[in-house]
Amino acid sequence: MQTFLNTELPLIQAPMAGVQDYRLAAAVSNSGGLGSLPCAMLSKEQLVNEITKLSRATGNPYNLNFFCHEVIGYTQQQKQQWHQLLSPYLKEHSIDDSSLAMTTTRQPIDEEIVKLIAPFKPPVVSFHFGLPSDDIVQKIKSWGSKVISTATTLDEAIWLEANGADAVIAQGLEAGGHRGHFLSMDLTLQQTTTALVTQCVGALGVPVIAAGGIASAADVIHMKRLGASAVQIGSAYLLCQEATTSTLHREAILQQPTNSTALTTVFSGRAARGIKNRVMNELGCMPEQAPAFPFASIALSALRVKSENQGKADFSPLWCSEKYIVRDAVSAKEITKELMTTDA
Repeated sequence: MQTFLNTELPLIQAPMAGVQDYRLAAAVSNSGGLGSLPCAMLSKEQLVNEITKLSRATGNPYNLNFFCHEVIGYTQQQKQQWHQLLSPYLKEHSIDDSSLAMTTTRQPIDEEIVKLIAPFKPPVVSFHFGLPSDDIVQKIKSWGSKVISTATTLDEAIWLEANGADAVIAQGLEAGGHRGHFLSMDLTLQQTTTALVTQCVGALGVPVIAAGGIASAADVIHMKRLGASAVQIGSAYLLCQEATTSTLHREAILQQPTNSTALTTVFSGRAARGIKNRVMNELGCMPEQAPAFPFASIALSALRVKSENQGKADFSPLWCSEKYIVRDAVSAKEITKELMTTDA
């Protein structure tokens, strides 16, 4: 029996930029779930290349994920304030802040990207930070593709349904990586996955996909009992054989103590959950000088490169869910099977 996603299993592998390529997505799709390819940080050439490889590696449905954030200007004053805060680190690593760019690779989906992916007619296209224009949404739907997006509050979930989402990902506070919020940046509005899923199931007419802190088959069963039609899981795959997670990131996951994750704006300017490291501990997780998404990442990426070359993860975004079960060097197929066990 197929799910509303036309997959065998009601599981979506969360798109995780920086720790995966098409191989993880293909492995999950071939295992009966919905594999996802993070596309927002790929160049146009990389995008076509990765989708081509993914579509050849699996004949099952897959998901392409894009950002649709509003592009906000980055002023010299904002850059100066941010770099002043980071100045001890920039000096420590011999980085000339005047050499750092004012633009980033994190761009929202646009008509040009839509034209590139149109020949592939991807079965599912998902979004983070809301939805793109109605023209783009309708164009994607005209291919027969399903459109889904992330909500972190009930208001966002209702907005997504009203604006064309075929299903809503209810992202709880426990989730690793970037928060998908878009109507409000107020983190006090964020809820646990259980609370948010319960609200969304009661209010929406479209399927609800639970996301955040889902680390075991028991967690999956719990979310299904709440009424979730599917689950989206990312961190469980971080150490799998098909992931491209760096050695430093892997070590941080394996060595992390209990309650070691936190939400931070340090790395991109937008709240995201990761394992606490030097820069988060020393600057605080939410420094007011951090510029809007995605401009904080420009200086942090430069520091990250220098630090990682020294074998340190002082400035690396170590994204990870609040709840984590180690599955080291296990295949994505085995993890998917374990998570979907019904007798947990």
